[in-house]
Amino acid sequence: MRASNDDREQVARTLNTAMAEGRLTPVELAERLDQVYAARTLGELEPLTRDLPEHRPLIPPAISAPESAARSASPNAPAAPVRRIGGAATSSGAVAVMSGAQRKGPWGVPAQFNAVAFWGGVELDLTQATFATPTVTITAVAIMGGIEIVVPDDVTVVCNGVGIMGGFDDKAHVQGPPGAPVIRVNGLAFWGGVEIKRAKPRAVEGDGRISLEK
Repeated sequence: MRASNDDREQVARTLNTAMAEGRLTPVELAERLDQVYAARTLGELEPLTRDLPEHRPLIPPAISAPESAARSASPNAPAAPVRRIGGAATSSGAVAVMSGAQRKGPWGVPAQFNAVAFWGGVELDLTQATFATPTVTITAVAIMGGIEIVVPDDVTVVCNGVGIMGGFDDKAHVQGPPGAPVIRVNGLAFWGGVEIKRAKPRAVEGDGRISLEK
C-alpha cells in the first residue's frame, strides 16, 4: 500500500520523540528521517519504528477468505467500521467551566468538534458514536481541567496535542481496519490533562454480544 504524507509525519513524530527520550542518537534520527521522506510504501515505513515503544502497525493484518466468510455468515458479527460513517451530527461541542459536560451513548460526531474544560471536566465517549465524515477532528483545550476521550477499537486515532505543565496523552494507540473512521485529536492541555483511552470489554450479554465500559 502506498504511504501518505500523514503516514510519513506519524513516523517522523515517533522518531523525534524517541530521540528526545534518548532512545535514538541525533545521527540515527537523521538517517531514519531520510528514509521516512524517501519511503513510498507502508512496508518501507513500518520497520523504522519497530524497535521503539511508540511503534504503531501501519499495515493492517490480512483476513483470510474463510475467516472473512465466517464473519459475514455470523448474525452476531460486529458491524463493519464503515457503517459508523454517515448521518447527521447531534452535537458540535462540549464546554465545562467549573462544571462537567458529557457526550455518550449513540450520538453523531461532526467533522469538527470542540471540547473546552476550564476548571472542569469533559467526557467524550465514542464507543457508540457515528461520524458525519470519514475523518473527524476533535479540538480539545483543557485549562486547569480535564478532558477524557474514550474510543473503540474499530477507529484510527491520530493525536497531535500539546501539553504545557500538563499532559496530552494518547493511551489508546488504536489503528482501525481499512475504511475505519479516522479521529484526529489536537489542542492544548495547560495545567490540565487530555487523555485518549480505549473502551474495556465488560461482559458478554445473553445474545453473545460484548458490551464495553470505559
